[in-house]
Amino acid sequence: MTVIVTVNVEARYRGFLASVMLEIAPGVYTSPAMTQGIRDRVWGVVARWYYELGTGSIVMTWRDASAPGGQRIRSLGEPPKEIVEADGIQLVRYRSPEPAGQ
Repeated sequence: MTVIVTVNVEARYRGFLASVMLEIAPGVYTSPAMTQGIRDRVWGVVARWYYELGTGSIVMTWRDASAPGGQRIRSLGEPPKEIVEADGIQLVRYRSPEPAGQ
């Protein structure tokens, strides 16, 4: 199962993601059998748009038995997040914003 969650993104994301996934709630898209190739292409499109537009946030997650906790995660946006492994599970660490003037 692949899941993408979008927050405060342009309308183009909704149209594109709804064409390849089921929108089960506003900004929440799922696909039960998305291949790695399709997942990489979808992520490539939303990542390119994110870097062009620079707004909102996007998280993609899917099952991967070889990953810590059996799950892979990709994310873009605010607040800045880093996925870290600790004792075989994945945790989200939020990066602190740089102090003004430094």
